[in-house]
Formats: sequence, C-alpha cells, structure tokens
Amino acid sequence: MSNAALSHPQPSRPSRIIRTGPGEGRPQTSEFSALLATVRDAGLLRRRPGFYIAVFAILVALTGGAIAGIVLLHESWLILLVAAGLGVLFTQFAFLAHEAAHRQVFESHRANEFSGRLLADFVVGISYSWWMNKHTRHHGNPNTVGKDPDIEPDVVMFRTEDTEKVTGRVYSWLLNRQAWFFFPLLLLEGVNLHRHAFTTVFSAGKVDKRALSISLLVARNIVYLSLLFWLLPPGMAVAFLGVQMAVFGLYMGSSFAPNHIGMAVLPATSRIDFLRRQVLTSRNITGGWWMTAFMGGLNFQVEHHLFPSMPRPHLRRANEIVREYCEARSVRYTENPLPTAWRVVLRYLDRVGLAAGVAAFDCPTAMRYGR
Repeated sequence: MSNAALSHPQPSRPSRIIRTGPGEGRPQTSEFSALLATVRDAGLLRRRPGFYIAVFAILVALTGGAIAGIVLLHESWLILLVAAGLGVLFTQFAFLAHEAAHRQVFESHRANEFSGRLLADFVVGISYSWWMNKHTRHHGNPNTVGKDPDIEPDVVMFRTEDTEKVTGRVYSWLLNRQAWFFFPLLLLEGVNLHRHAFTTVFSAGKVDKRALSISLLVARNIVYLSLLFWLLPPGMAVAFLGVQMAVFGLYMGSSFAPNHIGMAVLPATSRIDFLRRQVLTSRNITGGWWMTAFMGGLNFQVEHHLFPSMPRPHLRRANEIVREYCEARSVRYTENPLPTAWRVVLRYLDRVGLAAGVAAFDCPTAMRYGR
C-alpha cells in the first residue's frame, strides 16, 4: 500500500455539489482547496526533520536509561517501574513510526518509509505493512460503514446494528458491559498488536517487503527477549514483559480511541464531501503542549485527517485556522478535554453494547423498555 494514499487522500467524488451549509452550490473540492491553500501559504506543510531527530534522540537516551535501570535493579521488584516506563517509550516510538508513515518527517518518500519501517518493526515490534494497509483505509473513509476497518465488528462493537445481531448469552452479557471492560481490554492491546505483526508477515496474502519485515521483527524479539532473560531471573523477566506490554497497549489504545469513537458514523453510500467527512467524524483533545507530547500529535485529529503529512509542530497553528474556517461554514468542529472525551466514548460504547441480545427477548414490552 502506497504512502501516497495516507499523505494525499482525495475526495471520492470531486464533481459533486454541496447542498448543505454556507457556500452551497459550490463543488465539494472548492472549500477544502481554499483551506489547503491557506494552510500551505502559511508554511504549515513544510517538513520539520530537526524536531523529529531531537525527539528521537531524547527517546533513545531515555531508553538507554531504562536499560541501565534494568541492570541496576535486576534484583528488585522496583524494576517493574522501569517496565512501565519502557511501555511508554515504545508507544512514543510508535507515534514517530506513525508520523513517518504519513511522510511528516522527511521530504524523501524513501527516507520516511525506511525510518517508519525500522521504528515499527525493529524498535516497537508491530507490523509496518499491516499498519499501512489498515490505517490507509481508515484515513480514506473514517467512521464509514464497510470501508473503515476501525469500526468493523470485533471483541468490542461500535455500531448497534452489529450488536443487535449477537444472540449468544455469554457474548451478549460481555457486550452489554463492554464499556466497563474497555480499559481492561486495552491492557491486552499490546499483545494483539504483536500478534497482528506476525500473522501479517507470515500470511498467504501479499505483504510489502515481506522478507525485510520478517527479519526486522524476528531480530527485534530475539534481542529484546534475550536481553530480558539474560539480565533478569525468569519469573521477574516474565513479570517485566507483562507490565511493559500492558502499559504499551493501554497507552496506545488510550491515545487512538478518543479520536473517533462516539463521532458521526457514515453509511457506506454516503456522498458527503471530503472536508465534512474528515471533520464530522473526528474529535480533537484540548490540553496544551503537554497533551500534544503525550498523544504524539493525535490530539489534533481533525487537522491530522485533513492534512496527514503535516508535521506535529504545525498542528496547533493549523487548529486555529481550521476551527475558524469550519465555524464560518457551520461545519461542526468537535474538541474536548480528555476526561470529557472519555466520558462520551464510554457512554457511546455502553449504549451500543446494550443492544446485544435484544433480539432474544420475546416480550415486546421487555424489548421496548427493558433496556
């Protein structure tokens, strides 16, 4: 899957006419084109390799400190604090891999792909090829039924239409409480991401640079696990790995989940224009510079979806431009503090989950009022 699809998504029907809001009767590309021209003229699409090199250097230094901590605390259970810290560092490296995949780091396509693949496969241990395939489809059609893989039925359901089809008592019981189980499930997301890495590169389907991906993933896991079990007693090594994976999964899931869950879900036949498709399905998280550092720029999800190749340092300025632009055209622009966003997400998941098993009731009154 080409990085171009991530960096320059295009409206699906450029000749269609918008019939909603100010400026109706104009081609759907005109509003976004004007916004794009404003952002480009402001210099917000220029790459900032120096910023990313500095972030990478800081993360490498902190990783070196974590390794030193493993050596110094190898006989103390305080080493689990180092494991938690390493989970945070792996997530930060994953943010850099995500940004390289979007061509935010370097002007060169090859340099972005090489750095993204190295960071994802060799440093973090997730599949760059799997991520590119899945994430490209998500960016092209966020929250669109049948097109966005992120809202397809899974352990967690995101649409009542899917949960209503569930009839098994055990699964229905779990889905009815999926909001309660959501954070505990995120503790397993690290395992899930590593599982996807190996099932992807060893699958029968087409995999971009399969041999290189296998080599990087295998080398990474051999080096990491050998280091752990060499420096630590077996029991402590297993506990270290469990804590690191749990923190990594929780941090990754907590950074991506608030961006779209609870926002508009579009039907497969939707003919909405590109600007509204990206803005109405995305949520920004407020909180200042520290939130940007914590979420790797994902807190500016609206701007990230409109301009996927925009470097992280330019997102805040773009946020001001895009918000004002949308307000002038009556396009709903959503941004919340993180606690508010999570309340909305969990209430949405709870509402969706409660639809599971409804079809199993025979009593019409129970079906209407019981939930």
